[in-house]
Amino acid sequence: MLTLRLTLAAIMTLALAACGGSNEPAPQETSATVAEASPAAGQAPAAFGQCVSCHAVKPGLNGVGPTVFGVFGRKAASEPGYAYSEPLKAANLTWDEATLDKWLTGPLQMVPGTKMVFPGMPDAARRKEVIDYLKTLK
Repeated sequence: MLTLRLTLAAIMTLALAACGGSNEPAPQETSATVAEASPAAGQAPAAFGQCVSCHAVKPGLNGVGPTVFGVFGRKAASEPGYAYSEPLKAANLTWDEATLDKWLTGPLQMVPGTKMVFPGMPDAARRKEVIDYLKTLK
């Protein structure tokens, strides 16, 4: 029951963020949910709470968004089994630190027409935490 409540809290947090909601940090409960969802419990930063509702951290597990397992160094729009937008396919990007930082700042500004409606993460330190975490998912 606690896991269900934590999952719902994470979903609600992401929904608010996607709708232009608050840029406040995710609630403490979301961090617990992220830790439970990550392959190495406790390593995901709180900032990743905005990502976990759409992106899995396990290989081959696509959902609303593609898995982020192995995303660092991967060509954008290349995860098998996920239906990417045509603009992202045509963008010819590789997910490195600079590209991920720009993407997390504003996906719709970077690649107009992308399916990722996330409004962006304005805090550079939070983006770095997420990018550093993504590097560990391999």
